[in-house]
Amino acid sequence: MAENRPGGRPRRSFYVVLFLVVAGLAAYGLRGYIFPQGGDREPKPPQPPISLSDITPPASSDETPGGAPGDAPEAPDENTITTVKEYAYVPSEKLPPVSGVSNYEPLADRTVRFALNVWAGWAPIILFNEGKGPGKLWTVPGGEPFKVELVLIDDPVAMRDAYAAGQIHVGWGTLDMVPLFMEELQKDSRIRPRIFQQVDWSNGGDGIVIRRSAAKDPQHPNIADLRGKKVVLAQNSPSQFFVLNTLISGGVQPAEVEFIYTQDAFQAAAAFNTNKDIAACVSWAPDIYNLTKIEANHLLVTTATANKLIADVWFARADFAKDHPEICEGLVRGIFDGMEMMKTDQGRQQAAGLMAKLYNIPADECLGMLGDAHSTNYAENREFFMNQNNPANFERTWDTANYLYRHIAKVSSPVSFDSVMDFSILQKLASEEKYASSKNEYAVNFTPKTVQSIQAESGEILTKTIRIHFYPNSFDIHKTVIATENGKDVEKLYDPNVDFVLEEVGKLAGQYGAARIVIEGHTDASMKGQVTASLVRELSMNRANSVKEALVAKFPSLDPKQFSADGKGWDVPANPDAPMDHAQNRRVEIKVYPLEAVE
Repeated sequence: MAENRPGGRPRRSFYVVLFLVVAGLAAYGLRGYIFPQGGDREPKPPQPPISLSDITPPASSDETPGGAPGDAPEAPDENTITTVKEYAYVPSEKLPPVSGVSNYEPLADRTVRFALNVWAGWAPIILFNEGKGPGKLWTVPGGEPFKVELVLIDDPVAMRDAYAAGQIHVGWGTLDMVPLFMEELQKDSRIRPRIFQQVDWSNGGDGIVIRRSAAKDPQHPNIADLRGKKVVLAQNSPSQFFVLNTLISGGVQPAEVEFIYTQDAFQAAAAFNTNKDIAACVSWAPDIYNLTKIEANHLLVTTATANKLIADVWFARADFAKDHPEICEGLVRGIFDGMEMMKTDQGRQQAAGLMAKLYNIPADECLGMLGDAHSTNYAENREFFMNQNNPANFERTWDTANYLYRHIAKVSSPVSFDSVMDFSILQKLASEEKYASSKNEYAVNFTPKTVQSIQAESGEILTKTIRIHFYPNSFDIHKTVIATENGKDVEKLYDPNVDFVLEEVGKLAGQYGAARIVIEGHTDASMKGQVTASLVRELSMNRANSVKEALVAKFPSLDPKQFSADGKGWDVPANPDAPMDHAQNRRVEIKVYPLEAVE
């Protein structure tokens, strides 16, 4: 991915009242789940213990058979979902009003100045525009023509400043970058961005390379190996979002890693190559692949696996969008047409030639770059912008980026996703057959595999430990109990956090859309020596399967074949040094494996 984004390339207050947890279970809380959907995006407070006498379990048909307590695997211890649920609001009701007089440079000869950077994802607009322009006549829905001049501005700060000054009408960025821009852009309603369209998903262009010598198991490095190590990357860039998100998903806090920052990703790769004290680098193609040709290095993960994490978008100034809604629609239509043109060999060859002239890169290299990005058609845009059930949608991506950057003090006043996202044009196009008939072309076909074969092919990329508090001997993920509140018996979820946990796992699975997900169920050892190990493994397998079933019910766009369940029983305690810590041991672990083994 030959480019130079930022420093390189570039949910309503959310609350959950946490209670009803048996005294022997939790006050441990949900560590690691730091991306709730909505509101203030802060970690949940610890769960307060309550007296065992406060809860009385009702009868349940899912409990593992066994008469007397000594026959059970564990000792006693204290909404209809549819595939697509689209936002019902009208975008204009959420978008901030534009105040003052428009303050951008006039459209000379009706020419829109559209900024972009060196990146394969812009190929459709370069192709449709027949190069840098202006020359090609674009048309608005009524037929009136306009032109587009593509302005190459690689430096994201320079691009932001030109956009704010009105020198360009349309800006570029990855969605995760825009919250960084908002610190300045939200100060003036005229320059607030209106995001109308996703251009692509990064599809292998971004990655993390680690030295095998830095890993506990040099043959199978994983994200946990970065704990306590030096990692080099371009700051304020998709590279930073990529590594922060991956670390958190793997249970590693950013404070546990020493970050070294460079101006761009190419410099990050060079620093890693020359400084052996640096354990890993976050960069992009072709550098990540060139570095991996060295036997001592390992390509830990790329956006070919985390294929719905980094989304490229374009955005118009709010005053420009207010003054020229028809041109914004014309841009959306033209870019979609360019994506269709890119589906032919001739179109790709032509795009590579035009990119070569604009980017000053050999045409054969530009042709090779095209695989680094997946152009997102109308159906995929609608899924990203409008489907609330999509675990990797606009809202979740926006909220994740805001939390991460707020966590490291890069964002002080996050704004809501619906103050920048405008799906009005996409909604309008649905009335036309060419768009209504569009199909999602970015689906991964998973073939069923056993857990054993998945683990034999490749080491895991990361492990996410989740805490779902199952009622003893039960695998009902939404188990309810009777609690006394204000002198009355009320039915409550045994674990009130379960839907929050499912949200986090679903988001992870959505981001890693081209990865295999192994769900491991674990039990405590409270009945060890009193019941058979096979009975315990059966319970843990049932718990893993219950998580899988709940995930695909909550997020129907997820492919059930992406998930494999495994029951470990009591064989693998969470902490080998404290094998009788029953609260920690009753858990589920989510392990992410590449679809294909990477070297």
